[in-house]
Amino acid sequence: MSAAGVDMSNAAPKPQTQLDRHGYLFGLKIQASMSPLFHKTIYSELGLRWEQKLFESADIPQFLQLIKDPNFYGASVTMPNKVSIMKHLDELTEECREVGACNTIFLKQDPATGARRYCGTNTDVVGIRESFYQNVADPDARFHDRPALVIGGGGAARSAVYALHKWMRATRIYLVNRDPAEVAAVMEECTAHGYGGERLVHVATPEEAERLEAPGAIVACVPDFSPRTPEEHTARAVIRTFLGKERKGCMLEMCYNPTPTRSSAGWPRARDGRSSWARRR
Repeated sequence: MSAAGVDMSNAAPKPQTQLDRHGYLFGLKIQASMSPLFHKTIYSELGLRWEQKLFESADIPQFLQLIKDPNFYGASVTMPNKVSIMKHLDELTEECREVGACNTIFLKQDPATGARRYCGTNTDVVGIRESFYQNVADPDARFHDRPALVIGGGGAARSAVYALHKWMRATRIYLVNRDPAEVAAVMEECTAHGYGGERLVHVATPEEAERLEAPGAIVACVPDFSPRTPEEHTARAVIRTFLGKERKGCMLEMCYNPTPTRSSAGWPRARDGRSSWARRR
């Protein structure tokens, strides 16, 4: 059984003997991901018989068994496993510890024993930063020294707060999410690691959003599905209020669901931050 109570006994990728090495993309709702094709193309160019496989699951114990395979080389980790996987790893990089989310697992060898060590890092923070700086011609005009907006309350949202605070000169960071408890957790953890405090603002209603300055950079870390619950409708109304402001900036969407995602109110549609997609208006 998975952590979500769903039987994932048939979900484990089948071994392929023709491969020399293999890795995984580990998460839920990943069928639309271009990551396996991206990796396959690179490995083919390098002449490697390697492959990244999809493991669509939230079953941490089963994943930990899979990565014991001697031919395993590493993994990409996505929602909802970015936070929960961390306590099971042997080492964490500084970015991973400070963000509180892991999106990449790589291997090291213990110099004393020769044993394999499983290490976690966070490349989302660099991907978010470079998405803006590689694709926006005038950061000073678009997002420097302006508020920013992060939509979501998971690991990707923590990465976005880190990048906006550390590298992108955000004056304040608005947080919008359907679950106030998740926002509170993000604010508490980011503050504890030195990049939060009074600069983080939970915007819970459209009325609050109306009174605030327009954000320069928006990072959306949740799927662009139509709202169903009252909480989701409220969060959508807050986002629309921000998007409807006269002064526009730049928007990065990090989720593949649905594909394509939708843009509104003159803001651009962007793809995956890890692939450095961001556009400007």
